[in-house]
Amino acid sequence: MITEKVGIRIRELRNELNLSQEKLALKADVDRTYLAGVEQGKRNPSIKSLEKIINALGVSFQTFFKGM
Repeated sequence: MITEKVGIRIRELRNELNLSQEKLALKADVDRTYLAGVEQGKRNPSIKSLEKIINALGVSFQTFFKGM
């Protein structure tokens, strides 16, 4: 499912940046438990929330979705 793929991609990029879930959540201005749910594919992020997370990861939407 797309929610699982999005979560895996977020975790992958977060780990490349050596960021904890808490630090990424703070940077993205989202709750840590919400971010954890998104990474696990259990939460379906809104476009707005996904934009915040992608911006906090420092990548473009194009780069984020490349290869998905």
